[in-house]
Amino acid sequence: MLIDTHVHSHFSADSGESMENIAEAAIRAGIGVLCFTDHIDYDFPLEGIYFDFNVDEYLAEIAGIRERYGGQVRILAGVELGMQPHLPKRYKALLDRYPLDYAIGSLHLVGEYDPYYPEAFAGRDAADVYRQYFEETLENVRVFEDFDSLGHLDYVTRYGESEKPFPSYQRFGDIIDEILRILIARGKALEINTAGYRKALRQPNPEPAILRRYRELGGELVTIGADAHTAKDLGTNCRRAMELLRELGFTAVTYYERHQPVMVGLD
Repeated sequence: MLIDTHVHSHFSADSGESMENIAEAAIRAGIGVLCFTDHIDYDFPLEGIYFDFNVDEYLAEIAGIRERYGGQVRILAGVELGMQPHLPKRYKALLDRYPLDYAIGSLHLVGEYDPYYPEAFAGRDAADVYRQYFEETLENVRVFEDFDSLGHLDYVTRYGESEKPFPSYQRFGDIIDEILRILIARGKALEINTAGYRKALRQPNPEPAILRRYRELGGELVTIGADAHTAKDLGTNCRRAMELLRELGFTAVTYYERHQPVMVGLD
């Protein structure tokens, strides 16, 4: 069964796709579980970009889509939270208030910049930017407890030396090990984000070496998401990610209902 638990609709500032189109694309792709995870990224520092939305309207629209398409695909309600160290209490209040199924915790910033934009790398060696990103991820996972899965752990590598895969674990394994140990100790999942396959990297985020290390340390909870912002990208390379997980010794993929893990065997 294909599962895609990282999907953006028109509720995200960086997507204009309708939930109806997404649900219909999921059915065509044979996806069994679909979770909407639109962006809430409080205090995002770039002017003119506002990652927030009315959650009541969001849940109402998901309920309508579930009523229409729920007999053909399991539709869940989630959110992608943009982590910054001063935000845990605000996000906890959000999650306590609303009956969401799933929360991804993601870091989209290096200092004041999203690495999606060239300004994050201006005048700097890419490896230094990468190290800062991992250090800031570690800082955030230490203070955040209210998320279910850590999203696209080496997201930053999509945009720096993107003409070739960067050996994140080889270079920054000391920091990454600390991140992974915290996730495992707290029962958090690690996301395998297949958008990296669509980028110049041609590999998922995080890279296979990080997924292998997560497994070696005892990690079992892995979520899969295509990080689609359009219907055409829904579910892309999710089957490929499942094959990678099998190769690395994982036995199941995980999705969440009301923040409780549901594990589906890979066989």
